Amino acid sequence: MTIILALVVVMLLSLAAVTLIIRKKQMHLWLPHYLQRKFSAKTKHQGPTHILFCFVDHYEPQWGKNISIEQERARVDRWFNDYPQVAGKHQDADGCFPKHSFFYPEEEYRYEHLAKIADLCARGFGEIEVHLHHEDDTSDNLRKTLEGFTELLHEKHGAFVRSEQSGKLQYAFIHGNWTLDNSHPEGKLCGVNDELIVLKETGCFVDYTFPSAPSVTQPATVNSIYYAKDDPDAPKSHNRGQMVKVGGQAWGDLMLINGPLDLNWKVRKKGIFPQIENADVRSSMPPSESRIDLWVKANIHVEGRPEWRFIKVHTHGTQEADMPTLLGQPFEQMCDYLESKYNDGDNYVLHYVSAREMYNIAKAAEAGESGNPNQFRDYLVKAPVYKTLNESMDAE
Repeated sequence: MTIILALVVVMLLSLAAVTLIIRKKQMHLWLPHYLQRKFSAKTKHQGPTHILFCFVDHYEPQWGKNISIEQERARVDRWFNDYPQVAGKHQDADGCFPKHSFFYPEEEYRYEHLAKIADLCARGFGEIEVHLHHEDDTSDNLRKTLEGFTELLHEKHGAFVRSEQSGKLQYAFIHGNWTLDNSHPEGKLCGVNDELIVLKETGCFVDYTFPSAPSVTQPATVNSIYYAKDDPDAPKSHNRGQMVKVGGQAWGDLMLINGPLDLNWKVRKKGIFPQIENADVRSSMPPSESRIDLWVKANIHVEGRPEWRFIKVHTHGTQEADMPTLLGQPFEQMCDYLESKYNDGDNYVLHYVSAREMYNIAKAAEAGESGNPNQFRDYLVKAPVYKTLNESMDAE
């Protein structure tokens, strides 16, 4: 009896410890949907699996405190000079370089930085999208900010293409500090409860903010491509929504494409608890082969089109500590592994895509398109024509 009682006590203590860790890491917010998708997904299909790989960057040249203009320039110049050198060695099944999606903060705009990034994009190395940090904002001011910034980037640098229907410039979005739709429980770092509506009305077609785990802003819906409908009187309307599926149609206000969120049992805290895999790439979390395999196994796809698998990873690319990883050997090794294991032509076909292209391919799947997703990179939102550095200098 004493032994049984001791075992019960040990089990209860273990359960309490696990519960404490789950709460501390905010896993209770997303674990139910994660487990549901993990054990219910049906993904059998004929033919190869197409891997759509998208690298998005919260690209912030002014990151940190007391940053000088010289340090900003050094950060941007390193990307301008080094990224073509490393990415130019690699190609996917379609002959495309790895494409870096530069989500640039409105509040950090400098003409000279964007001129260099636009030149990279003109050479096929990426695309420019919208990033924003704001606090105690209003709907009207947010609308003015987004429309003003997209018009500026379009006029000065060639970013974005105007919708023939709405006349608005079309863009993808990442919210600074993960607080999309005022999702911080204390109302910090946003302030706009109808943000999804404002984004839609200003030309945004997709959000790439998540996953944000272990942040408290992490929504319940994970490893999914889904639509969210805004409740203009409540925050975090994207917590749940309707899945994008073959034969379906747009719903609500905004599509969200999640990056992989998983549990890495090969890396355990104190040898017991698995590390949270949140698709963040940096020097402390390099893109190892085991991580890449987890990204693939997260199995993010449009329902009914499991042979097109979406992988979106993210970084903060201007932080000096991480540039050796993002612009050096770890990046090259990541591409080597993707191109060797996930581009054999029989089991897998690799496609390096921008954020815009990934959205287009998701919409093509929704419309019932099949076959090689390379056909649908420009399906709805067409490719911008970026200005080269020489063109920008001549314009100035």
